[in-house]
Amino acid sequence: MIKRIVKLELQADKIDDFQAIFAESKMKILAREGCFHVELLRSMSPDNVFFTFSLWETEDALNAYRHSEMFKDVWPRTKACLANPAEAWSTQLDDAPWQ
Repeated sequence: MIKRIVKLELQADKIDDFQAIFAESKMKILAREGCFHVELLRSMSPDNVFFTFSLWETEDALNAYRHSEMFKDVWPRTKACLANPAEAWSTQLDDAPWQ
């Protein structure tokens, strides 16, 4: 399972626009094959920083979404709301025991 975390620092006057884009897109992303979960988190301080957290069955499923027509529509609109470039991490559970 892939856990995807994307940090988005927004322009203060674009926060409402971004939240509308996410609200419009969330269920469509969840409908993608291999997507199990999508949520939006907001930093307490500074409050213009958001994170998306999503769970994907495989890296192929994530990449299929990232190359989809839907992503090609959503990402440019999201990018227009950013104050700085987005940062993204694809992670997986580490099987090493905790010490």
